[in-house]
Amino acid sequence: MLVCLAAIIYIVLSAIFPGKTEYLEIEPDPKRTGDEQIDALLVEGEGAVSEMRKLNETIADEHVRQKCGKVISVTEMIFGRLHEDSGSYKQIRRFADFYLPTTLKLLHTYDRFGKTPGAGNIPGGGNISETLERIDTALDTIYVSYKKFFDSLFEKQALDIETDIRVLETMLKKEGLLKDI
Repeated sequence: MLVCLAAIIYIVLSAIFPGKTEYLEIEPDPKRTGDEQIDALLVEGEGAVSEMRKLNETIADEHVRQKCGKVISVTEMIFGRLHEDSGSYKQIRRFADFYLPTTLKLLHTYDRFGKTPGAGNIPGGGNISETLERIDTALDTIYVSYKKFFDSLFEKQALDIETDIRVLETMLKKEGLLKDI
């Protein structure tokens, strides 16, 4: 009986107050491009940067943390470039496939070895301290290499601008508006 009464009330109220469908426009995510491949690579890059940040927080040596922070910063710039220029996809895909995993492995190793109890105090135990030193030095190399890689992502645009400047100079000279420099 109660079920029947509830059904009747529902039918009456549905007739009096018909349902209204309202469509909301959803803003696109500014971090995404709409291209599945590029978006997947951006997500992969965000994950790698996030992992580097977590590792950086746990590394005890402040000097190494600063180096790691610089590597993180350039890595973010590299993936930011992908968002700006989809033409850099292949280069950044290669970067993500080959260089980034090794960098993460080194940071994981540094973090793990750095937490080894008595790592610096083991007589004749050079494996741990030598590995930590090698990774410390490698972070300098990685940072410089990542900066060069980032710069290389602008090579095509720089060449295009250089060509535009030469054409403009040639036209201005031809019109007598620019004296020989």
